[in-house]
Amino acid sequence: MMRRRSIMRDRSGSAAVEMALVTPLLLVIMFGSVEVGNFFYNEHLLTKAVRDGARYAGRQNFSYYRTSGGACASPTDVTMIANVKALVRTSLLSGGTNRLGGWTDGMISLTATCHLTAVDASSATQNMEGIYRTQNNPLGAAVVTVSATVPYRPIVGTAFGFSGRGINLNATQRAAVTGL
Repeated sequence: MMRRRSIMRDRSGSAAVEMALVTPLLLVIMFGSVEVGNFFYNEHLLTKAVRDGARYAGRQNFSYYRTSGGACASPTDVTMIANVKALVRTSLLSGGTNRLGGWTDGMISLTATCHLTAVDASSATQNMEGIYRTQNNPLGAAVVTVSATVPYRPIVGTAFGFSGRGINLNATQRAAVTGL
């Protein structure tokens, strides 16, 4: 009987047992926070890339956003579209490496619409004037939209059974075409 009591009171090794129980949880929290940080970093890169592409596309000539009959249309100039897509993917007009892994031109879209009026914060409708409605541009302001969808690639998740399959990063940015 004396032996049982001495074993129950013995506390040597209890720290090791507690550490063995807590270590898996600490590892999951640590690697999970790294993965969440990577996700937000990749999302930031994608948002910045799409914003850069929309800004570049918005500074192209008005003629890229018109049909031969003068109607508003999404751009068809192959070189301009390739430049926008390269800028979005690599931050350069030619060469460079992708900002995000596995990114292709097919994941980036470029469209345009024309607006004759704008609505401000007070819901008041204003007619487009100035450079947006001239003799050469009677249909109003062209607004270019650049969108991208990239599959997320985890950095530490695959070691813990998280493949990231089915998780996509999405970003869309619009810019008025100024024709500068």
